[in-house]
Amino acid sequence: MTSPPDPYEVLGVAQSASSEEIKKSFRRLAMEYHPDRNKEADAETRFKEINNAYEILSDQEKRARYDRYGHSANDGQGFAGFESMGGFGDIFDAFFRGSTTRRSGPQRGSDLETSITIDFEKAIFGTEEEINFQRIERCSDCRGNGQLNGEDRSTCKNCDGTGEIRRVQQSLFGQYVNVASCSSCDATGSVVTNPCVECNGKGAKRIDVNRTIKIPAGIEDGQQIRLAGEGSAGLHGGAAGNLYIQLNVLPHDLFNRVDQDLVYELPLNIAQASLGINIEIPTIDGEPHELKLKSGIQHGEIHVIKGKGVPHLRGSGRGNLLVRTHIITPKKLSSEQKKLLNQLAESLGTPDVPTDNSIFEKIRDSFA
Repeated sequence: MTSPPDPYEVLGVAQSASSEEIKKSFRRLAMEYHPDRNKEADAETRFKEINNAYEILSDQEKRARYDRYGHSANDGQGFAGFESMGGFGDIFDAFFRGSTTRRSGPQRGSDLETSITIDFEKAIFGTEEEINFQRIERCSDCRGNGQLNGEDRSTCKNCDGTGEIRRVQQSLFGQYVNVASCSSCDATGSVVTNPCVECNGKGAKRIDVNRTIKIPAGIEDGQQIRLAGEGSAGLHGGAAGNLYIQLNVLPHDLFNRVDQDLVYELPLNIAQASLGINIEIPTIDGEPHELKLKSGIQHGEIHVIKGKGVPHLRGSGRGNLLVRTHIITPKKLSSEQKKLLNQLAESLGTPDVPTDNSIFEKIRDSFA
């Protein structure tokens, strides 16, 4: 069996990489190998490896476990991309060996968690995504008791059905009774004598599950979606756990998100900034918006296009599109351009530079 790839190698980062470096590398690779963008044969496999690697390295606890124990740190806790929030092995052991605490009442199933990666636009406008995962389900053939055809389990002969072993012991202070859980039946009081063929007497089995989930418009990177009852099955008639899906949103080529607003960096040359310009601004909707900028535009100005931002996740309306000007100063000029700029400089004159003698005095005093 091939061992899983090293998450550090998958993301192309050093073991000492910071959280920001890991996130930056993940986003770059996720964009490169996203199946919607990359049609190469191995793109989907690489994309899953990138997601799984990021799920380990983006969580400080999981990363620490991996650094210490390698992939064996997660053995029995989950599947590729899916993990029990309370320890997947715990609920599986409880099904397969019985509860060691002898609780006969209903016990809620374990929660599961995973993460998926979606495009920026899908997070803005909402979408539906298909997810595939595994979880523990009660065996339908034996109705969860491990016995063939759901027949009654046999009484444990070691403890006579009590689930406990009592031993009377003598000490210097007299006689006392030591009570311990029965290891033969794992404190259940009954044992499987005719195992169910479907689950090998376990009472539960891992199954593949496919679900189409609805991702609401306006969801942010790092937020979770909860699917009630989609986790592992409970014990003794207890309710199933939940499935928690964390969203990783890929960055956009043109826009950055700040809460419910989108930010677009508009590059302008010095002539456009000085004279003003009418220009079409791209929007996340796909329809350009004409923006009229008056002369004398300054670097870093914010111009607001209302209602072209992110839909409010819980409510109506949308945020705004913020257009931030970025004045580009040319590094290389032709002779003609230099001539024109020199003429402009002469016509504008030299701006007054405010002086404050106290500043020079403070500098002089600091060296005294």
